[in-house]
This record gives sequence, C-alpha cells and structure tokens, in this order.
Amino acid sequence: MSWRRLLDWVRPYNHKDSEAPRQRGVLFLRAVVLAVAVLFFICGYAWAKKTVVLVVDGEEATVQAFSATVGGVLEKQGISLQEKDEVTPAPETPLRDGMIINVSHAVNLSISVDGSEFAARTREATVKDVLAEYQISLGEEDVVAPELETPVAPDMKICVDRIRTATEVCEVPIDYETRKKYTVNLPQGSTRVAQEGRTGTERQTWQVVYKNDKEVNRQLVYQEVVAEPVERVIMVGSGMVVSRGGEEIRYSEVREMVASAYTHTGYNTASGVYPHYGVVAVDTSNIPMGTRMYVEGYGYATARDRGSAIKGNRIDLFFETRSEALSWGVRRVKVYFFD
Repeated sequence: MSWRRLLDWVRPYNHKDSEAPRQRGVLFLRAVVLAVAVLFFICGYAWAKKTVVLVVDGEEATVQAFSATVGGVLEKQGISLQEKDEVTPAPETPLRDGMIINVSHAVNLSISVDGSEFAARTREATVKDVLAEYQISLGEEDVVAPELETPVAPDMKICVDRIRTATEVCEVPIDYETRKKYTVNLPQGSTRVAQEGRTGTERQTWQVVYKNDKEVNRQLVYQEVVAEPVERVIMVGSGMVVSRGGEEIRYSEVREMVASAYTHTGYNTASGVYPHYGVVAVDTSNIPMGTRMYVEGYGYATARDRGSAIKGNRIDLFFETRSEALSWGVRRVKVYFFD
C-alpha cells in the first residue's frame, strides 16, 4: 500500500456523518508516520555509529564515531597531521566498524653539518637512521653527537663534525751561528770575516688534524736536515796572554772542555805518528787536526788523533802509562788555543 492510497483511505467525505471517522483516521496516520520516522532514525543511527580503535604514537583508545572516513575521525578527535606524519589506513579510507587506525607523529629536531644547521622532521628511531634519511654520509674520522645509536627525542640537536687528517711537508730555514775566533795575527780589537755563514734547511713532516676545515691540532712526526747550516767565523785581534808555569802564553781562544785520558793501544795515531805525551785526540769536526793548544794541568798538546767516543766539546789526552791515565780520569779543564 502506498502513502497516497493510505491518505485516500483515511480522507474524510464531504458530509457530516463522516466527521468522527475522519478524525480517527488522521490520528492513526500520524501515529504510523511517527513510528516509521522513529524506526528510520533508530536504523540510521545504528548504521552511522561505528566503534574504532585509535592508536596515536603507541597510545591506544576506543572511540565512537559517526564520520564517513578515517580523516573525519581524526578531525573530530582534534588530531592534526603535519609533514612526515603517518596514518594507516589513509585519511580518505571509508570508515568501518571495528577498524584500527594508527597515527605516528614525526618529531622536530635540528641537524648541524658542513657549516650549516637546518630544521628536520623524522619518524626514525635512532640518530644513525636520521642521518641516512637525510642522506648525510660519514667519513671514517667524522664525529657525531649524540652517538649514532642514541634514540631520537623531540627537539634533539644532531651535530656532525667533519674530521680529516692531512700530512703536510714543508722546508724551514736553520739559522747559522756566529763564532768569534781570537788571533794574535791581527791588531788588537780589529776583526776579519774568516767564513761567511749560510742558512741551512730542514724538511719537516707534519700531521695536521682539521675539524670542519679548521686546523685543531698539528704534530711534527718527522724532520730531516736537508742542508746543514754553515757558521759564520769572525777573526778578532787579541792581545790575550796567560801566565802558566812561569811562562806567558799568548792565545787566540780559550774553551772549557771535558778531558779524558788514554794510553798505548798498540796502534799509531790517526795522523800516523807514534803516540807520545803531548798527543791529544779530538773531534775533527770541532777541532782541526794539527791544532796546537795548552791544556791546564797537562801542558802543551797537538791534535794528532781522534776516537769514536770523542765528540763535541771533548778531548782525550795521551799518557805513557795506564796508571797515569787512570790518575787523570775525566775532568773539566781550560784549553788555550794558538793560531
């Protein structure tokens, strides 16, 4: 039966005898319409109402929803989405009863690398994963703070320091020394350059550490003398005289030296002469062979020998017997040199 026929059935006739039945029909019609409306409302409410599970960043809640889509549920719940936030199912998915909706929010952080700092958002779990997400590669010596396995936290700052170690080779000058040599062959107080000085060269190898292209450490790992410096020698006229053993000795230079003693070894001296009292062994790079001198406590001597242990500011005096050599021992003495 249609609504039209129902209305016709209850429509009153145009005579007075039908007035009471007409009123009863109207009331009945109203009751039927109301009942149908209530029924439709109840069915529509039951159809539109859905129960879903909402999981936001790991926290689970059951909610009642009347929305048509997943996005509608999120909007009703006041859940906003930003860049890199993830929702499953997608927001445009039609809502179904019993559906589980997962929302994972990204966190804000900052990354400092290669001289610049920028803001970032991520859902990754560790610092290492964040760097991979933003395609930041690391060198063997690079330093990351916090450490790579540190869990990501909101507003975290990740700093990447580029570290590199370089080997640098340079040559530096070696200053020469100036030595005065006194002589009685010049007037007292006058000078003459006997040998010009020359700067030497040293090759140095450095290990240099750079942090973000700024030098932070430098260590010398190897050095080699490429060219020895040559000392500058100035001859100075001297009237220096010292009295020893009742004799005045006119000298050009005096040095305080370490003097040891030796005796016969069965071999001639380095100069070829047979060893005798007055022979002294020297470092020929310091005292030329044949140099004459006067050694306090020993007397006159001439450089005629050399030895592997005699280096630098040291001389070795010859004695005829072993007991004399042992008696002398090792001592510091003044040595007067003659031109």
